[in-house]
Amino acid sequence: MFRIQTLNKISHLGLDLFPKDKYEIGDNISNPDAILVRSADMNGLEIPSSVLAIARAGAGYNNIPVKKCSESGVVVFNTPGANANAVKELALAALLLSSRGIIGGINWAASSADKPDIVDLIEKEKSKFTGPELKGKTLGVIGLGAIGVMVANDAKALGMNVIGFDPYISVDAAWHLSSDVARADTLESLLSKSDYVTLHIPQSDATKGLLNAEKFNIIKKDARIVNLSRNALVNDKDVINALEAGKISCYVTDFPTQELLACKKVIGIPHLGASTPEAEDNCAVMAVQQIMDYLENGEIRNSVNFPQCRLEQRYPHRLLVVNRNIPNMVGQITTNLAGANINIQDLINHHRDDYGFSIIDTDQEIPKSVLDHISKVNGIIRVRSVVR
Repeated sequence: MFRIQTLNKISHLGLDLFPKDKYEIGDNISNPDAILVRSADMNGLEIPSSVLAIARAGAGYNNIPVKKCSESGVVVFNTPGANANAVKELALAALLLSSRGIIGGINWAASSADKPDIVDLIEKEKSKFTGPELKGKTLGVIGLGAIGVMVANDAKALGMNVIGFDPYISVDAAWHLSSDVARADTLESLLSKSDYVTLHIPQSDATKGLLNAEKFNIIKKDARIVNLSRNALVNDKDVINALEAGKISCYVTDFPTQELLACKKVIGIPHLGASTPEAEDNCAVMAVQQIMDYLENGEIRNSVNFPQCRLEQRYPHRLLVVNRNIPNMVGQITTNLAGANINIQDLINHHRDDYGFSIIDTDQEIPKSVLDHISKVNGIIRVRSVVR
């Protein structure tokens, strides 16, 4: 019986996928095999040694101590693309909000509701809330993953010129990207040409403060910026200075702070990017499927810290090894198996940065003594076996 701990409310459409005869699920599970999480901050939590995997029902994962998990052999999953449509729709709305004086106009109308001459006032005051159309303007999309591609394609459909920048674009994303989207060779080139800029990249040490004072000196004057990815991608102090200096016209963020909300040119949205029932359902289903695949078969899809690794299981016994990416790891593992007269029927080994993962199939049961020997090999982090 696998034990799954939930740290947030997870859609029943996902949880109902767990077979009740094989899984125990709850928020008070002790010594869980896996954890399902949405927004709960795990960085200060002590993760039980029993945990094999953590699945984030969403795309961002900065609420999970990924480095610590990697060192302990805990595979961390996210659900890229599951909430893409929800974020895309909000991004398109944010472009309109940044451009037209919609929010200011709505607030003014609400504050004037008790005035008897409101109809005449509307005609008199509406010019205060004018703004440019999107059609014919240039949108710069930073990050062409599942969300960025959808935003780029739909912006083209709205009549915008679109420039994309992503030095790490995947083959799958490239297949889905409109051929009419132009490619920027550098971030600086995109910023200098774009009337609107939208960010769709993960937060990391490399992307923290990506848009800062230096970039705001390059950006096209009066540009409007949309950030529905992560707050730290844009330097708060620098964006406020750029707004007040008139270098950019508006900043829409899904991560408002007290400092940002004090600036009249900032539109703060309360982290609504993936807040749709459809997105929550999609993320939960995807997270649960990935957890089940890993616990039952050792297959890895959409991990943020270990390589994708899948092998068609045609044999009853499977050995799963998490290790540091150092020389002769596979050789030492297979030597141990050969020493126990265990014949390998199929094998796959992939690595990602400092870590590797192996799936080894055999038609023979793998004794615990062999698992113990392999676990003592220098560089081995975790060893387990599953039976089909």
